[in-house]
Amino acid sequence: MSAAEPCDLLLTGGTVVTVDDERTVHQNGHVAITGDRIVGVGAGSGTEHWRAEEVVDCRGKAVLPGLVDGHNHLYQALARGLGEGMSIVPWLCDFMWPYSIAITGPEAVAGARLGAVEALRAGITTVIDNHYAPSDLETTLAVADVIEEAGLRGAVARGMLGERTEIADRRGQPIELFRYSSEDEFAITREAMEHRPPTSKVAVWPAALNLCYVEQKLVRRTVELAREFGTRWHTHCCESKTDPVSYLETHGVRPVEWLAKEGLLDERATLAHAIWLDEAEIEQVAAAGAGVSHNPASNGYLASGTAQIANMRKQNVAVALGTDGPSCGHRQDLFEAMKLSVFGQRTATLDPTALRAEDALEMATREGARYAGIDAGVLSEGKLADVIVTALDRPHVRPVHRAVAALVYSARGSDVELTIVGGEIVYRDGQCVRVDEEAAASEAERHAARLLERSGMGGLRTPWAR
Repeated sequence: MSAAEPCDLLLTGGTVVTVDDERTVHQNGHVAITGDRIVGVGAGSGTEHWRAEEVVDCRGKAVLPGLVDGHNHLYQALARGLGEGMSIVPWLCDFMWPYSIAITGPEAVAGARLGAVEALRAGITTVIDNHYAPSDLETTLAVADVIEEAGLRGAVARGMLGERTEIADRRGQPIELFRYSSEDEFAITREAMEHRPPTSKVAVWPAALNLCYVEQKLVRRTVELAREFGTRWHTHCCESKTDPVSYLETHGVRPVEWLAKEGLLDERATLAHAIWLDEAEIEQVAAAGAGVSHNPASNGYLASGTAQIANMRKQNVAVALGTDGPSCGHRQDLFEAMKLSVFGQRTATLDPTALRAEDALEMATREGARYAGIDAGVLSEGKLADVIVTALDRPHVRPVHRAVAALVYSARGSDVELTIVGGEIVYRDGQCVRVDEEAAASEAERHAARLLERSGMGGLRTPWAR
């Protein structure tokens, strides 16, 4: 018998859900990790083959790839639970824009730190944080710093607005929101990207804030900047039913159709929402190899609609799941997002086979990794060791007849017991390892109270207000 090989960490005895091409599940399996990579996955305890510095007993638990949040706004954590009963445009104009104008850099950083804690506790290992308020260089880099310091990987997609457009004017978007000229937007974004290039654990991406109401030349320059740096780019895309209508009236073409015709729709594009695309636009997204972040909780909260996710997946679009921020999705829980995704597609199509539990788990893991451009999302040798351990022995999950169904339909973010990013345990025993959770929450609460009063939105906390 050959001698056992050394490894840093061995997760043993759990139900190992690999999310590989064969959708392999080892009922009693192991995952071995050395450095920031997975070095072994298989059936059995693994103790005969691996000699580990640390062994974690995962009996009664599931071991699966870390979850990828494809669209978030961590700075919005200070406004959780507000903005009730509004559709997307009033929600933005009467609630989120005033909040975004009033918030300071330290307040945004406090919100991002609390959001990072919440993400790790819920098994999120990668986050694409669309940050746009305030978006000065110092704050943008500070937000990236607190995300990385907490232990996450991902990107800060710096939201750019540039000059106020006709569509923005018609929507009543406040002029104070448009703080920078297009030239200044790109100067700040370029400098931020130089500080945090694609090789960074938390990179900076360029992000035209919304495809439908920023200038076309700003979108073009966003794509060009991403190509220059070799990174992805991000934008909100057709979240509101009025978005493609307004765009067509103004420009004579639908938004994604314009991107495709201009040669701007590419494999670097990450489109948040993409609810109101027509069939031709979906085909164009698929042909370009672009990615879409589906955000079912926020789309339901704002009554924005249901994207054609099942159709997109049939065409091999990289569809990730997103929580869309603590003030719209309210909880950074991709287990909830998985369940809502399945139910939303089945309700929209009246087809119980439109989306299955396996599809939802793939969107939260391997498809999210494809969308984000990271070598993770699957438990297999050589992949980044972004791994989570989730309880399967709690009453709301048992009995477990099928592990994937239990994870998607019964489990929740609070069932996560261990979060590993790049081989490092960053959440265990109910606490984030790198962050003082109580201090982060207390700081956020102090900032939130002052911010709401200063922004004139304190009245939104009134019980039963309409």
